Amino acid sequence: MSSEITPNEVKNRNISIPKTGLKADLILDQLLSMKGKDIAWQSGKVLAYVYEPTKETYSLTKEAYTMYLTENALDPTAFPSLLKLETELIAMAANLLGGDDETVGNFTSGGTESIILAVKTARDYCREHKPEITEPELIVGETAHAAFHKAGHYLGVKVVMLPVNKETFKVETEVFESAITKNTIMLVGSAPSYAHGVVDPISEIASLAKSKGLFCHVDACVGGMYLPFAKQAGFDIPPFDFSVDGVTSMSCDFHKYGYAAKGASCVLHKNRDLRKYQIFACSSWSGYTIINPTVLSSKTGGPMAGAWATLHHIGQDGYMKIVKETQKASLLIVEGIQEIPELKIMGDPIMNLVAIESVDPTVNVFAISDGMTARGWHIQVQLASRCASEALHLSINRANVPYIPELLKDLKEVINDIKKKEKPSMDIDIKMFAPMLENMNSETFDNLAEMLGLGGEEGLPDELEFINNLINSLPAKHRNVLLKEFVNKMFTT
Repeated sequence: MSSEITPNEVKNRNISIPKTGLKADLILDQLLSMKGKDIAWQSGKVLAYVYEPTKETYSLTKEAYTMYLTENALDPTAFPSLLKLETELIAMAANLLGGDDETVGNFTSGGTESIILAVKTARDYCREHKPEITEPELIVGETAHAAFHKAGHYLGVKVVMLPVNKETFKVETEVFESAITKNTIMLVGSAPSYAHGVVDPISEIASLAKSKGLFCHVDACVGGMYLPFAKQAGFDIPPFDFSVDGVTSMSCDFHKYGYAAKGASCVLHKNRDLRKYQIFACSSWSGYTIINPTVLSSKTGGPMAGAWATLHHIGQDGYMKIVKETQKASLLIVEGIQEIPELKIMGDPIMNLVAIESVDPTVNVFAISDGMTARGWHIQVQLASRCASEALHLSINRANVPYIPELLKDLKEVINDIKKKEKPSMDIDIKMFAPMLENMNSETFDNLAEMLGLGGEEGLPDELEFINNLINSLPAKHRNVLLKEFVNKMFTT
């Protein structure tokens, strides 16, 4: 059986559980074959999605993960080892992030779950203590992670998104203050914002929240395992954690710059009195009593054990070494981009997250992305927003450090190639697509996909410049319609 099954092939096959079980070696061979088209994260040229530890740490994490594959964190009284792992991971995160003896938290599957739980805590607290708030509102900047919008969507909390400074990409506190209403329950700051690697003025946001009796959440999903070590290493890191008076909750991912296996994050609260509003309990049905501190009920202990092993193996000295190396690499990128006249660093990144925009109208960032992909790199693209132009985004991890000179060299060469080529027409008549987008359904999308060359059996084309430019030119509401239909089609069953 070939692993190169296209969506159309899958859709047209009658796939069912095999009548007779297959041999283990055949199954593993098929799985290995399926990975053939995945991004080559072991290459050191992937600057998104993957945070690669050393081979030794990777092997240990994998072994620890599989050791706890079957244990179920649904009931910590049945598996007290998982309770111990979780409480120790939370203690390590709290100590790293300025917590004290009252700081509590829980292990989660990722930053999105952590953020959803923080918003739920604020909402449910206000349901009890501020019942006059029937339409709760959450205030975020344009650079806050999309997970806050997801939390608002799931939890029935209105997300009030405010503009940020278009030079620094930071929240401006006076803008937040002007947007506070009787329905506001929480203010949000990023440490840092993912898109540009800058830290919001957390001290000011937290002070404002406290003065108004509001929750203040700091999203340190990407920075929580990085910024403390950067500060210890002598880098100028502004206050951002529980040491700041007024901060009530934080989110921090172990599986980003903690280099743990995926499915490892945490949400932290200032104290137990707040955290109790995060917990869900149900004893009114006919089955076993449900008591869930997080969104998930049954869950493997693997990510927890993997994270615990990873943090113990790397240690503070190890994290410090990694942060110094990646900060140096980030500075090298910033300096290198400054020597490329067609490009510009966006904002002033405080850590190893770098956004790059084109300042040359003849050099399209989506074309750069295609060119770098052809050279074996995987770089995220960011669509234009109300506060920023379209950009390339680099998330630099320890595995990328040796390849930075090659990255800069390839960027220069790709830009030169783009400038030599005849420019394809990028004139897009949005009016032509508007009726389709306003009345989108599966059939309409299939017709549009065929027009754009997305209807074949080969999946996405190698070059995405035209498609990215089309999506980039649409209003956000139309982008979302198109992207939902695309994913709906991609998952064919």
